[in-house]
Amino acid sequence: MRSGMFTSKPLVSGLAVLVGLLGTGLLVYAFTQPSSAPQPTSGPVDAEKSSRPALQSQPPAAGKQSSAGGKRAGVEDLIVGPVLPAAEPSSVSIPRLHVGSRLVQLGRDDRGAMEVPVDPATAGWYRLGPTPGELGPAVIAGHVTWNQAPGIFFRLAQLRGGDLVEVAREDHRVAVFEVTHVARFEKSKFPTRAVFGGVDYAALRLITCGGEYDSSAHRYRDNVVAFARLVSDHRTKDRDGP
Repeated sequence: MRSGMFTSKPLVSGLAVLVGLLGTGLLVYAFTQPSSAPQPTSGPVDAEKSSRPALQSQPPAAGKQSSAGGKRAGVEDLIVGPVLPAAEPSSVSIPRLHVGSRLVQLGRDDRGAMEVPVDPATAGWYRLGPTPGELGPAVIAGHVTWNQAPGIFFRLAQLRGGDLVEVAREDHRVAVFEVTHVARFEKSKFPTRAVFGGVDYAALRLITCGGEYDSSAHRYRDNVVAFARLVSDHRTKDRDGP
């Protein structure tokens, strides 16, 4: 089965050693440093040749970091903008593109690669990184195509600065992110640090494939990444509530 997501290329050895979309022996930032998501040992993996698409990733050395617990004195002074406590996400929507999806959780396979959604119509949240709204870069991935049919992030490259992305969370809050920019990168030059590195605000990265489709290799040559930051949040009513 062919899909449109990611393809694997080695990163420079120095980067792989230090940090490893989503590094080897990555150290979790202390609360006095900007937080970051676990980073891959290599660039994004394309799933064009596989029915189980994957994105290379390496787990953190000491588990997932949460910015919500155990605050230390002075940490607040290092954070820019609003930050929410940890809460798992349930869905994502992009109003201007009329895109909406429930979110599945993405872990790692037995090769240390990050899973991506099996269903092309469903996006997934990388559960080993921050939850959307926490300090650091939360990562949501989705397919651009699958068997030549549009996937959930088929129009992701059409996002522009100022567009909003809303992520509903299990704590009945909706985290509202504003897109700062959208960029396309060659898969062999995927900017691991820029996407997964520590930041001093609550960030969101939306990732899919893009660029030219290589029919001989059954994959896209590039990745599209939308960068966004948390600007607000609001309550949402429980479906069973009043």
